[in-house]
Amino acid sequence: MYGLPRALSPPLNSPAAAAPWLRAALALALAAAVLMALVAAGWHPLLRVDGTVAVRLHSWALHHPGWTETNRVLSDWVWDPLTMRLVLLAAALWLWLRGERLLALWCVATAAVGTGLQQGLKTALDRERPHWQHPVDSAHYSAMPSGHAMTAMITYFLAVWLVRRSGAPARAWVPVLALGCVTVVGVCLTRIALGVHWLTDTVAGSLLGAALAAAAVGVWNAWLPAGPRNGPGEGRGPDAPEEQEWRDGQDNDRRT
Repeated sequence: MYGLPRALSPPLNSPAAAAPWLRAALALALAAAVLMALVAAGWHPLLRVDGTVAVRLHSWALHHPGWTETNRVLSDWVWDPLTMRLVLLAAALWLWLRGERLLALWCVATAAVGTGLQQGLKTALDRERPHWQHPVDSAHYSAMPSGHAMTAMITYFLAVWLVRRSGAPARAWVPVLALGCVTVVGVCLTRIALGVHWLTDTVAGSLLGAALAAAAVGVWNAWLPAGPRNGPGEGRGPDAPEEQEWRDGQDNDRRT
């Protein structure tokens, strides 16, 4: 809807604004459900892929201690779920200081629901983690879905959406998007490389995280207060350049 006159844009709090997000959330959730059902049913082609990937990466980890230690630092500190939650908490604090307190609480609530959902699914599926004669790392709870992957996806999905809805130009939100992609892929790789997750654990966690975040955005657009929404495609006229809106928003923040 970028560049269309305001009259042609759907109302922000409307089924039209929420529908694409909710459809995406449903598709992602169904994909995750199918994947988890296939694993639970013991579908051999999928489990064979899991085993092949796990064995190859574990063998590499045993013979390359520097690589393994780097993965451990990234997994336990840089991309740890606690670190991801702190990133989202910082975003919530930014929203709170901007006066968007309900949205700040909504983001925190989304993260809390994600934590509860992953733990509930881990208990329900009760999938064993990979077992190794010479492990290079350890982890608690059941394997599926990966909590690291799910938390990282929720965090950066919401972060990109928040930056875009603030009216930021591409030079501001594209780096956030790139960092999010690197983080999610990196989290998945490090968890498998350390021998504590199967490939499908991390894919399921990523899909579920994206589904939950998309659902949260859809519900916000449909039923909750709009607040200052000046992001791309959200009702701007054709004569309002992206960079000017960004500068105006920053000026307003400094004045308040």
